[in-house]
Amino acid sequence: MARLYAAARLHVNFFQPSFKLREKRREGAKVIKRYHVPATPYERALAHPKLSKAIKRRLRETYRSLDPVALLAEIRAAQNELGERIGKRGLAAAADPFPADPLGFARSLGTTAKTAEVRATHRRPKRRYKKRIRMPSKLDPHLATIESWLATEPQITALAIARRLAAIDPATFGDKQHSIVQRLLRSLRRKAAETVIVAMAAQASIAAAMRPGPVDGASCDGHSAPPTGPPAQQVSTPGRGQRSAYAQPITLG
Repeated sequence: MARLYAAARLHVNFFQPSFKLREKRREGAKVIKRYHVPATPYERALAHPKLSKAIKRRLRETYRSLDPVALLAEIRAAQNELGERIGKRGLAAAADPFPADPLGFARSLGTTAKTAEVRATHRRPKRRYKKRIRMPSKLDPHLATIESWLATEPQITALAIARRLAAIDPATFGDKQHSIVQRLLRSLRRKAAETVIVAMAAQASIAAAMRPGPVDGASCDGHSAPPTGPPAQQVSTPGRGQRSAYAQPITLG
């Protein structure tokens, strides 16, 4: 135990940084805490203004003579010896009371850490999310019919579709299936909107490519030439007998 605590004391005080609370204040029901920069007790002792220079010089000499890998190997060796003594109930002493080779111990850290005890900083590996298999829906046999209804009547509601399906198959559909029909309509309308947006973007890019650019020498002697593109057409507001392009129904393929 003396060997274990001696090595642990040096390792913690000289090589283990920690947080220290700097201030704490309350804003209503919220508590805000501010911490100092993480530092070891050795670094905090050197930064303390009331510590004498002789003690600081002695701490620096002790720090230069220490090796964190050797200290950690000593801690592990003392822990193993204590475990063996507890297992044998003190009937036989440990065969090797001295710490192992620090270089061999450092090489074995990457492999022995997996079989050692679970530490406070250990995190379980994140498992990959298993994708769920889509279960068959009651609406799958009637999907083409619903798409045709939506193409002819874009403003149709999910309740109206559920009632039409109930008229076709009253044993399967009713007003209770309103939610699944609503989710299907939301998905179909989203796909239709994405198709329209892609088509409009393609038409805009083609129109921009076909638009004539400025003529060479358009600007000379400080005067600009008149525009060479076609004159802008007047945009007329659709009357009562006309329909706007945004009001046309979206055909679902």
